[in-house]
Amino acid sequence: MYSSKPAFVYGFHGLDKTIAYEILNQKIDFKPSHNTFDWLGQGVYFWENNYERAIQYADEDSKRAKTKIKEPFVLGAILDLGNCFDLLDQKYLDFLKIAYEEFKKSIKEAGHPMPQNAPFGANDFDFKKRELDCAVIRYAHKLAEDAGEKFDSVRAAFWEGEPLYEGAAFRSANHIQLAILNPNCIKGVFLPREKN
Repeated sequence: MYSSKPAFVYGFHGLDKTIAYEILNQKIDFKPSHNTFDWLGQGVYFWENNYERAIQYADEDSKRAKTKIKEPFVLGAILDLGNCFDLLDQKYLDFLKIAYEEFKKSIKEAGHPMPQNAPFGANDFDFKKRELDCAVIRYAHKLAEDAGEKFDSVRAAFWEGEPLYEGAAFRSANHIQLAILNPNCIKGVFLPREKN
């Protein structure tokens, strides 16, 4: 009853400039991610109200060996989160914990190994390879669908990066991440402008 979100939020998506203009000109759509390590499961990922983090990501990604980003760029989007699986809301955190227990049981019964969260490399302390989280989120979606509910989006806080100062719980790249499952939740796309 009390979990409806504001009508719209701004989301920012880091990508290649050429692809951004193709999306902006409605030649192509955003491509949902389906990686097994995406921490919020499948969907189109946005940083909520965080242009700076989106451009930082695009710049970082452009330096990776297998990148698709040649010229780092950011598109803004106006998003209606719809029926949001909001992991900043206690009832959904409780539901995710139940989903984990059910998932663990089903994995054990099937005799499969449990997915693990792990770093991509030796210097990655943020555990960005989130195979366990992704699998549990996907299982939660299945449980919800089995109960007649379908989520349009997922929202969660992500503590990322180095501590801002000695002893800090604040990190250099903290953000709220959105994964949009229902493409109809993307109400509009825009070029972010600089402040005058």
